[in-house]
Amino acid sequence: MRVVNYVSILLAAIVSMPAWADESSWDLAGNLEFQTRVFPGDARWPGQASQAGQVALAASLELRWRNDEGNQRASLLPYLRWDQVDDQRSLADLREAYWAYEGENAEFLVGANTVFWGVTESVHLVDIINQTDAAGDIDREDRLGQPMVNVTLQRDWGELSAFVMPWFRERTFPGVDGRFRPPLPVDGDRAQYEASAEQSHVDLALRYSHYIGDVDIGLSVFSGTSREARFVPSPEGDVLLPYYDLIDQAGLDFQYTHDAWLWKLEAILRNGYSHTFAAAVGGFEYTLYQVGESDADLGLLLEYQYDGRNELEPFTIADNDVFVGTRLAMNDIQDTALLAGIAYDVDTGETFVNVEAERRFGDHWVLEIRARAFSGAEPTEITYPLVTDDYVQLQFARFF
Repeated sequence: MRVVNYVSILLAAIVSMPAWADESSWDLAGNLEFQTRVFPGDARWPGQASQAGQVALAASLELRWRNDEGNQRASLLPYLRWDQVDDQRSLADLREAYWAYEGENAEFLVGANTVFWGVTESVHLVDIINQTDAAGDIDREDRLGQPMVNVTLQRDWGELSAFVMPWFRERTFPGVDGRFRPPLPVDGDRAQYEASAEQSHVDLALRYSHYIGDVDIGLSVFSGTSREARFVPSPEGDVLLPYYDLIDQAGLDFQYTHDAWLWKLEAILRNGYSHTFAAAVGGFEYTLYQVGESDADLGLLLEYQYDGRNELEPFTIADNDVFVGTRLAMNDIQDTALLAGIAYDVDTGETFVNVEAERRFGDHWVLEIRARAFSGAEPTEITYPLVTDDYVQLQFARFF
């Protein structure tokens, strides 16, 4: 219930934000979210909640400050979530809590921050700084704040960023009651590590990025605790324990823009638990502007996913898959948008369908609808535990 109390405190803070804004030099914003999921299929595994509906409440607050000289800034972004069914999905996190100093060609940042690397739509291979909030959603788009010291140099020859990360964030997992879990639940409180320092192991990363004409390129290296976990049975045999290995990874992200075409590529080479392997995802997005003489733009997406890891490494479903999707932006005053796609496994015939749509109402309300479905998996395949976890999600958000 502690997360519920945190949510109550944050809700009170958001409601009183107009008064804060009048008396503070901070820029303040926030939002409240009501989310409900409906699962047409019955719960599959022992201990899972039997009800078809799942309700969650979430709140976030953004406090941002910049000094009069413009060379210092600070950010505080707490995020809280309470879930009616799954206690392990309830969360209190600081997505951002940092201070930064900006020089003429350099920046120094210390604290917790969220950093995104990558260009592709279906899989983000090179994105490795932040941990995934896997209990929040299965699309791996939600991230936890990462404590770090970050130094960035900006020169004519490009941008160079160095990261020192002194504390590891463990991945969140659905609990016994929750959906999207294997037959044995994952006990995230009993995580194991290859590093003797466990969560205190210092991770390092370096990224170079630059653009040359229509080409944007990023090169990165990472050495430290893997953000992905392997799973080992507990001694009692009733749960799975996450095991985090030490890895070294080199990454490339590339994007070429030409007229209505966006050509994209992400590739990694990783020295993992059992062997060194490569993975890549690449393809294109082609945009049809002002479709049918309207204001709407329609994007057509095609990507191929390859991953050379073996069964001893942390699992992935994007090992030999084709992703086909579309992105519709109505470009109206309500910011109506739709993203839909399907990933098809060439080897097994497994499919994953994803549809996301959102629309703003008035100045402060946003409605988002998501639908996801799994099919084609046999009992020996990775997505088989999820074949009854198709769902539709409705989310209302109030922004302040």
